[in-house]
Amino acid sequence: MSGNLLIIFIKNSIKGKVKTRLAADLGEDVALKIYKKLMDRTLRSSAPVRTDIYLLFSDYVDLPASIPGRRVTSGLQSGQDLGERMLNAFIDGFKGGYRHICLLGTDCYEISSAIIGEAFEKLTGHDFVLGPSNDGGYYLIGMNSLLEQVFINKPWSTSTVLEKTLHDIIENSCSYELLPELVDVDTRADLELLNINLKTFLKDEK
Repeated sequence: MSGNLLIIFIKNSIKGKVKTRLAADLGEDVALKIYKKLMDRTLRSSAPVRTDIYLLFSDYVDLPASIPGRRVTSGLQSGQDLGERMLNAFIDGFKGGYRHICLLGTDCYEISSAIIGEAFEKLTGHDFVLGPSNDGGYYLIGMNSLLEQVFINKPWSTSTVLEKTLHDIIENSCSYELLPELVDVDTRADLELLNINLKTFLKDEK
């Protein structure tokens, strides 16, 4: 076991349950394909990072999901809402003896191994690290010791999540660093912001 743990939250690839805002505009089949591509990019970006990796699924453990060249631990998220699920994941990680833990979603086309590696580097000198997303939330959160407040009473999926999280961190006299802001792909406008050509993006990789 290393001292670093990367937790990746994954929604199971079920048509109609992922990327619902994209599905409303582009159809459920296209939205599902986009989600699978984003998930694949996240997993591939995680492969070079020197850390243990937990894949935590939303509904059931999807055994085919993997990270090229890496052994991973898979499990289920537990909790009633996103905050409780993230809190429980960090609790389990710290109980497992990890010193630096980052939790990452699978919604960012721009995610890279460099950004994930930078998150763990920042935790060597700060209590928290957050990766802001363009919608006011965050795509990554990392910490060296548990602060439950950052996951409690947050207006998830709104534009003030990051702001309120940083407020809790500052109020508890903790230090933090921010990663580059990335686009959280939820709508057609997000795809356009990234200049993504859907036809090219959705081609099967050789």
